[in-house]
Amino acid sequence: MAESDGKPRPSLREALTQRIVGTESGATVPTSLRIAAAYAWRLLLVAAALALAIWLIIELKLLVIPLLVAILVTALLWPAFSFMLRHGMPRVPAIIIAVIGTLAIVAGLMWLVGWQVSVQWDQVKERTTGAVDALRAYLVHGPLGLTEAQIDDMLAQVWKVAQEQAELLWSGALAIGSTVGHIGTGFVLSVFILLCLLTDGAGIWRWMVRLFPQRARLAVDGAGRAGWNTLVNYARTQMLVATIDAVGIGLGAFLLGVPLAVPVAVLVFLGSFVPIVGAVVTGALAVFLALVYNGWWIALWMLVVVLGVQQLEGHILQPLLMGSAVKVHPLAVVLVVAGGAMIGGIPGALFAVPLAAFINVAAVYLTNRAWEGDKALDGVDLIWNTVPRTRKGSA
Repeated sequence: MAESDGKPRPSLREALTQRIVGTESGATVPTSLRIAAAYAWRLLLVAAALALAIWLIIELKLLVIPLLVAILVTALLWPAFSFMLRHGMPRVPAIIIAVIGTLAIVAGLMWLVGWQVSVQWDQVKERTTGAVDALRAYLVHGPLGLTEAQIDDMLAQVWKVAQEQAELLWSGALAIGSTVGHIGTGFVLSVFILLCLLTDGAGIWRWMVRLFPQRARLAVDGAGRAGWNTLVNYARTQMLVATIDAVGIGLGAFLLGVPLAVPVAVLVFLGSFVPIVGAVVTGALAVFLALVYNGWWIALWMLVVVLGVQQLEGHILQPLLMGSAVKVHPLAVVLVVAGGAMIGGIPGALFAVPLAAFINVAAVYLTNRAWEGDKALDGVDLIWNTVPRTRKGSA
């Protein structure tokens, strides 16, 4: 139907759209402001959803952290586990070998650390006390001319700052727990989830995929597979980088005569799984031991070794290996680790990078609609096995 002036009458839908967006004649709201408002309320909704997710994670931290630990350990075990499956070993023996072998390696490293600490502890304690006394004497009788009270005040302030920082890390929003019972429960739950993932990862994934609408299942499945592959690559690459760091710094400490070389190497290996922060803390510990036990000259060479290994990691290993595995810029890694530590303490810093890598790859996969031409999804995977799929959105 036409109006009296000959112009077509807009439909009800067009009229409502014009009134909502403000495009009807006589609108006074600038277009730029309308666009900014549209982005603003969407960003507010996203922020609210993220806040709700973080709140739920904090409330369920005793379940979330063991789950994340189990997933990360599964990714670490995946190369060896999949190797055994590809070569015809039944799944149950492969699980037993992977899990028991990992526990045996960790227990062996802990025993070696405890043994060396027990052997060298008295000597290290004696040398450390002597070095501290010599430093105090230099501060009092040297050119600085400090008094004993001033030194005690400075030490008290340093100790207070160290306690505050340690409390901030250990009592993060996602701290594992404040009691031995929490830690023991988390360990048992992590092992149980790990066994479930290795035993029936395909069934768990099929169940998760079927929670989504039918048209979205193919995209969700492809994004999950892409994220899982990135997580496995991250774990494998981080294992290699951590091993190189531990061997380099531990061997340097041993050749320089620094005590507790094996415990330092183990701590460097474990600390390397927390990007940026772990390397700095464990490297500083090695230099500190060299300083109090061997003196300034050896400490200087130990610092050269630590910086050399970290430069090798930062400029060669990380760009070549981790860059291709994680596909996250180093600046983003630093910011993600810092944010994770602020929100979740040590667990937050540990899981920040793998979570960011998973989300990044899955988001890029969905944005590019890669599932529409991804022929690799039609195969059979050892952990996912088969997910019923067809093209064009049907399950």
